[in-house]
Amino acid sequence: MVEFPNAKINLGLHITGKRADGFHNIETVLYPVPIRDVLEIVPAPGKLFSFRSTGLNIPGDKKNNLCVKAYRLLSGDFGFPPVHMHLHKVIPMGAGLGGGSSDGAFTIRIMNSLFDLELSVPGMQDYARKLGSDCPFFIENEPLIGYERGDRFIPVNFNLTGYYIAIVVPDILINTGTAYAGVKPRTHGLPLTDIIGKTVEEWKSVLVNDFEPTVFQKHPVISEIKDKLYDNGAVYASMSGSGSGVYGLFADPPDIKQKFPDCFTFVTRDK
Repeated sequence: MVEFPNAKINLGLHITGKRADGFHNIETVLYPVPIRDVLEIVPAPGKLFSFRSTGLNIPGDKKNNLCVKAYRLLSGDFGFPPVHMHLHKVIPMGAGLGGGSSDGAFTIRIMNSLFDLELSVPGMQDYARKLGSDCPFFIENEPLIGYERGDRFIPVNFNLTGYYIAIVVPDILINTGTAYAGVKPRTHGLPLTDIIGKTVEEWKSVLVNDFEPTVFQKHPVISEIKDKLYDNGAVYASMSGSGSGVYGLFADPPDIKQKFPDCFTFVTRDK
């Protein structure tokens, strides 16, 4: 079975408090975008589990890959046969685009179908929460407001139909834990639901990502990318998650690929 795990962007990200479990409470709008990895999972012909990856190099031990962790998690409860996994990595890592989380969540979705586990959406989300805070979003994989750790959701009647989404990722890998360590939780004047209800053109002054000040201070090039997106016609631009990826929303087709020669760039139109 082959699936295509996609990325996400964060429309606003408010860090509202430190939790007793060491994590943070946040509120954010999670929005899927069609940068896609490729994930194939099939029954293992040799009856031994295997995992391999191609495309972008994935650092670290394979046993820590979220696809492998998702398989082990479900296999421990359901005892299904070994599988062979092949992940072709396209989504940049350490970019705030949720690529690894998406891979883990799509593994759960595939295993649910492949072995007829009959898990509901909430059931799959419960497993995904054990992998990471971003993972449960990719089970439903539609625009949602995330709260608490970003792993609980409120439906949002919202889309970016007609806007072009440009994503620029410099060759900088941001560690999420380090990014959180530099942020002081705070209260915000308006709830995110009210801000999102404004026009996209109004977002520039009110829709904020609380990670930006500390990440920009440490990596000025990321701030420069945001400024350049505005200089090239973006009606709104922001860092996604804890970075390093930055996206811009454009009313007209943007001509940006040549403007960021040393970065990963991607442009799509939301339909």
